Amino acid sequence: MNDEDLRLAPRTRAADLLAWAAEQGRTPVAEAPLRTVLALLELGGGRMHDGWPELTSNAVEHLLYERLHLYVQPAPEEDPLAYGEAVRLLIDHQRAARRLNAKRQERLHAEAEWQGEVAAGLLRRADLVTWPRLYALLLHAHDVDLTDGADGAAVRDWLTGFRALAEEERLAAFAALVPTGWLDEIDEQGWGPARVLSVGMATDGARRLLEQGLMRRSYRNLAELTALGRPMPDELAGDFGQFEDAAAEAALVLCGEWTVPGLPRLLIEEFPELAPEPGQEEIDAYLAQLPPEE
Repeated sequence: MNDEDLRLAPRTRAADLLAWAAEQGRTPVAEAPLRTVLALLELGGGRMHDGWPELTSNAVEHLLYERLHLYVQPAPEEDPLAYGEAVRLLIDHQRAARRLNAKRQERLHAEAEWQGEVAAGLLRRADLVTWPRLYALLLHAHDVDLTDGADGAAVRDWLTGFRALAEEERLAAFAALVPTGWLDEIDEQGWGPARVLSVGMATDGARRLLEQGLMRRSYRNLAELTALGRPMPDELAGDFGQFEDAAAEAALVLCGEWTVPGLPRLLIEEFPELAPEPGQEEIDAYLAQLPPEE
């Protein structure tokens, strides 16, 4: 696979934005949240100009209210408000580049500030987690060593031990994230079959949404190849399944960057029973067990 031709994963201009901020004497913004913000804005399907996403009220709301909590799990030492700060830095940069007038800059700044606070709250909601986010929280809560790379033995060993627990013990570990302060209070349903089902559905949906964004980005960039008269990459000229596989691979890598590197892949390939993603058959079977509505 020629990744340079497919160009699936975003190549954000975070370094350029950080350099501009330093030249302006601005308070530094954390690089990881900035890269995440730029990537999610681009993959959200909005317009791009010279490698920068076009900022609108809808784009800011879509990012901070609808997308961020699907993918991102900050480490304990990371400030969740950094994502809103990253958006505000981008707003100011685009104003300096004359992409925004003063009125739009002021309006977007206000929206990004309060939406960033909303996003920080959403990241603490137990009813909105996905499996990679939930297990990232557990790994942090249990002080698992995450410094030995994407294929680190510490994460795999911890997951192996967690798999050996009874289902009731695993559900209790999820629930324990609330009283110990890692998550806010969950709703009255608590952790049971319905909650596990919803987390699995959210995880599957979030990953597929990301895969679609990656494929759209690749097609958009491949227009440049067509304009230059270059042939389409084999993954697009022939078996479309190869392109889908490449997008799925890129999505797993990004999900790992935004939680714990390598974790999403481990959950899918080696520990699927710890992070079930139900199909329609499993969903129908669960619904059939529910008492009829009065």
